[in-house]
Amino acid sequence: MRYFPIFFDLQDRKVIVVGGGEEALRKVRLLLKTTAKIAIIAPALHDELKANKRVEWLSTKFAGYLLEGAALVYSAEPELNERVSKEAQARGIPVNAVDAADISTFIVPSIVDRDPVVIAIGTEGTAPVLGQGIRAKIDAMLPQKLGALASRAASLRSHVADVVPHGNRRRSFWQKFFFGEVRDAFYQDDKKAFASSFKAAIAEDGAAPLGRVSLVGAGPGDPELLTLKAQRKLQEADVIVYDRLVSAGVLEMARRDAVRIPVGKTPYAPSPKQSEINEILVREAKAGRVVVRLKGGDPYIFGRGGEEQFALEQAGIAVDVVPGITAALGCAASARLPLTQRGQNRSITLLTGHSETGVADQDWAALAKPGNVFAIYMGVNAAGDISARLLDSGIAPDTRVTVIENGTLPDERVISTTIGGLWDALQTSGVAGPALIYVGLPTAKASADVMPFPVRQDIQDAILRAAS
Repeated sequence: MRYFPIFFDLQDRKVIVVGGGEEALRKVRLLLKTTAKIAIIAPALHDELKANKRVEWLSTKFAGYLLEGAALVYSAEPELNERVSKEAQARGIPVNAVDAADISTFIVPSIVDRDPVVIAIGTEGTAPVLGQGIRAKIDAMLPQKLGALASRAASLRSHVADVVPHGNRRRSFWQKFFFGEVRDAFYQDDKKAFASSFKAAIAEDGAAPLGRVSLVGAGPGDPELLTLKAQRKLQEADVIVYDRLVSAGVLEMARRDAVRIPVGKTPYAPSPKQSEINEILVREAKAGRVVVRLKGGDPYIFGRGGEEQFALEQAGIAVDVVPGITAALGCAASARLPLTQRGQNRSITLLTGHSETGVADQDWAALAKPGNVFAIYMGVNAAGDISARLLDSGIAPDTRVTVIENGTLPDERVISTTIGGLWDALQTSGVAGPALIYVGLPTAKASADVMPFPVRQDIQDAILRAAS
């Protein structure tokens, strides 16, 4: 991000526009939405500018000293742009030269105006038409009364602050105000319904605090794979307790002022114990906070979500679960690797390769039988032992293995090998990030080669008989 988005206070401050033609007029029309004092420097003015009593015609000739005291400067005269920019910057005044971003210190976004709600869309000057198109879509989505609703909220804010405690309860009230029955009654001009729904929301959120915890699946990494419910939970949270494998992009979807507590476990390094994580969840919820326990993948697939649910329920804490796309499914789909496929494999087993005491205790003999397909979570560090146990149990050394590292993320890697060459392949390729190991699946290319499936001969014969 090169340009940092901010909203500039122009209350009773002077803004100077250099130029008096169509370009200057467009800037002035925008400035007239503010309470700024608008002054123009130009040899001649557009008729609309002349007729506007809020516009001061400061001078017909440009000179640097005329910029003194200005909060912002716009230059809409191409032949003067460089000079105006230089004079403004020499005085520490932000300047925008129309269609000349290289000599501007700020740029003007596309704006959706529902005063006091204002939405700015910027493309850093690279695609203004795109910005305008996005503005049009947002403008069509937002009710015309949105600004009036925000103004009504401002008039009620002090009353709400007196009645509803600060924190998640007050935020819950405003959620109802802006997105529930209170809003609907306001838009319909139903004063009686507005008053009753407002009173009900005040009564509900003015009660004793009730903390709660949501066990939320963050999916395999790509933030666009979050469910809508997971995204909403992240926006509601006071506290986010998150794992090491939760991607930075997913955390970006959360409320910026939410407290974030990392509890990720790193193999062979000091990490929070599960009992300590449970204590954090209970502590934060008992303090009346809305807590999201954010886990990579799905909370109930090797995420210890069941243990946390039990601990919370034992403590009398309300808990709900938001499933996520588990890594085995998300990573395989990203690599175009079908997990089940007609004529090849009709089932897949999900298992962990790691336990607190080392390699997980699995029925390796059953898994080694021909035709079995399985995905191994947390198996990279134990891959040598896992492949040895499978080989000792009789698995064919040339059984296909696919390793997907950082699945669904921009740095995703797909490595094809065999069970006999698994450890060497991991060492040679330097796999270090979170990875899934798929055993028994054909490679992605092989899967593509077998599709479309041929029609069975007995089905063809039956179709021919029916036709005759």
